[in-house]
Amino acid sequence: MKGVTLVIVVVFILALAFAEAGPPKHKPKKVRCKNKYSPCYKKDLYCPASCPRTCSVDCNSCQAVCGPVPPLPPPPPKVQKPKKVECKDKKFPSCHNKPLFCPASCPRSCSVDCATCQPVCHAVKSPPLSSPKRVRCMNKKYPACYYREFTCPAACPQTCQVDSVTCSPVCNCNKPGAVCEDPRFIGADGITFYFHGKKDQDFCLVTDSNLHINARFIGKRDSNMGRDFTWVQSLGILFDNHKLYIGAQKTATWNDALDRLSLSYDDHPISLLETEGASWKSTAGGVTITRSRPTNAVEVEAEGKFKIKAVVVPITDKDSLIHKYGITPQEDCFAHLDLSFKFNSLSDEVNGVLGQTYGSNYTSRVKMGVANPVLGGDKKFHSSSMFATDCAVARFNGNGNENEGSYAGIEFADLNCASGISGSGVVCKR
Repeated sequence: MKGVTLVIVVVFILALAFAEAGPPKHKPKKVRCKNKYSPCYKKDLYCPASCPRTCSVDCNSCQAVCGPVPPLPPPPPKVQKPKKVECKDKKFPSCHNKPLFCPASCPRSCSVDCATCQPVCHAVKSPPLSSPKRVRCMNKKYPACYYREFTCPAACPQTCQVDSVTCSPVCNCNKPGAVCEDPRFIGADGITFYFHGKKDQDFCLVTDSNLHINARFIGKRDSNMGRDFTWVQSLGILFDNHKLYIGAQKTATWNDALDRLSLSYDDHPISLLETEGASWKSTAGGVTITRSRPTNAVEVEAEGKFKIKAVVVPITDKDSLIHKYGITPQEDCFAHLDLSFKFNSLSDEVNGVLGQTYGSNYTSRVKMGVANPVLGGDKKFHSSSMFATDCAVARFNGNGNENEGSYAGIEFADLNCASGISGSGVVCKR
């Protein structure tokens, strides 16, 4: 009887113990992060007590969690080993076959500029331009050349004119009235000179009684030279009671297929179809603007006053290397204007950086015989804003010229030019 009682007591105690313990507990599940870029990749983790068998790993925080897991972060970019390149041109013995490596900005797509012995990134390829433009001589004063057709030179396949005197095509930037590059001017007398001005400031190019042209200079400081590298970014033109703006938009990466021209007339933006020959004409002022290429090039004419050819161009990697501008493609390609001016009715009193060369008493002050003759006078030609007429030599009053000077209607091709000093500009005579 005692034995039966003992068994009953043991059974009761065991039942009580199971009742307090509840259902059997599961061993926590072992889980791992499967993202090989995570610091806890393949590290053993265990499910929390609240979900011992149904958890997953948050690879971002390296924690086992219940419920859905946040998405995995994208893998880091693959680091490419720089490609080794060499100069194969034997004309450059100091660089020939010298091993160089592509820069970080283009680790697998560069080539060697043998002249500077530097690896350079390949430029972004723009859609190929049309075949070189064909131009005709339209000056009847030269019958032997009149109406003859020519192909533009390779240096300027889309921007040239015919010089009637030599009966040959010449680039717009190599003719009197040109303002191009770091600004290189060719005056009415045919003499080449540079005017650097200062970056982010405005300077008066031409000022006369009924015409005033300011240029906004952009640039980059060169600590070694103590001056700015500068380019003409835009023009502010006043005549009669009208305002005309021509500008190049700020651009990081250049693509000639994208139009970067900005135009406005009397504060109203001008929109042109991106086709060669597309034109716009003002309702007042006699202004016509015509595209000379589908993008980035126009001819602007104010009837009886002036004609301007403007082309937006970038500073290329090659330009930067050759001239040591220190410009990288990622920051800014310093899109600017290459310009060619023709004036129909300037007075003898005209002034300005370019305008003064059309004056009746002008004598060039640039030093001939140097590689890059520079014209000073920053303070004299400085304007306070794009359309201001407050430069020290200002002549503008909004009235037509009472006494037009000898430069009215000059055709630039009528200038007979020859180099006076080797490599130092042009000396011309009519």
